[in-house]
Amino acid sequence: MPTWTVKPEPAIGSAVDEVMRQYFTEMGRRVLGRSATEAELRTVLAKDPHHVLSPPDGEFLVARSDRGEFLGCAGLRLLGGIPKTAELKRMYVRPAGRGAGLGRGLLLAVEESARRLGAARIVCETNTQLTEARALYTRYGYVETTPYEGHGRADHWYAKALG
Repeated sequence: MPTWTVKPEPAIGSAVDEVMRQYFTEMGRRVLGRSATEAELRTVLAKDPHHVLSPPDGEFLVARSDRGEFLGCAGLRLLGGIPKTAELKRMYVRPAGRGAGLGRGLLLAVEESARRLGAARIVCETNTQLTEARALYTRYGYVETTPYEGHGRADHWYAKALG
């Protein structure tokens, strides 16, 4: 039985900004193979679209422990197109939340939110170094596809029909 809940929350505020800082710090270490500089973190945080992960065309989901601790998050935004497509963005599980099935919980919650927003398909991108993410997506029915947008350093793109 999970000891966490996943609910929509605003994608703004100091707690979200701090988690996005942690997210980008880890991504820099894993994808770039080095720590991001403070200047690089400030730049990416200023340009990051996590602020658009809110209604009416998106949602930001936060996983919290039973004590209210911020354990992880995932967002989505509608891209439009035919079929109507949602994009999974900023899925991140903090170290304190790892190993408890939280990634699966966030992924399923995002898919449900995408359906509720009218999406028939969901897409996401990741990197070769993020083996856990790639395994999770594959395990839950995502298939590799061609790039759908020109995003930074992504080298794997996934899609799933939302039935």
